[in-house]
Amino acid sequence: EVQLVESGGGLVQAGGSLRLSCAASGFTIDDYVIGWFRQAPGKEREGVSCISNDSGSIYYALSVKGRFTISSDNAKNTVYLQMNGLKPEDTAVYYCAAAYLAQCIPADFDSWGQGTQVTVSS
Repeated sequence: EVQLVESGGGLVQAGGSLRLSCAASGFTIDDYVIGWFRQAPGKEREGVSCISNDSGSIYYALSVKGRFTISSDNAKNTVYLQMNGLKPEDTAVYYCAAAYLAQCIPADFDSWGQGTQVTVSS
């Protein structure tokens, strides 16, 4: 059974940092695209960052480029999202998702975690 479990969310002041983890089980992340998405209240879910462990390609949304870093630890079957320079507009529920072939858009992903809340105070 494919399972994705996010952790690491919380409350942080503007300018602070958090590291989110996405622990995968039931499959090996080596051959998959793993993505981080977020959804703020009243807004659509959007792609934040995605990594293809097969090709090594990485995508960042313009809004987070230079502040967030995605990485994977294949030995731990875990993908991380290091978030620095957090802003109040980064407040959202963050989800990780997996797909065999995908662009970094929610519609391309079929396996999702339960989400973790990130709140950035001003």
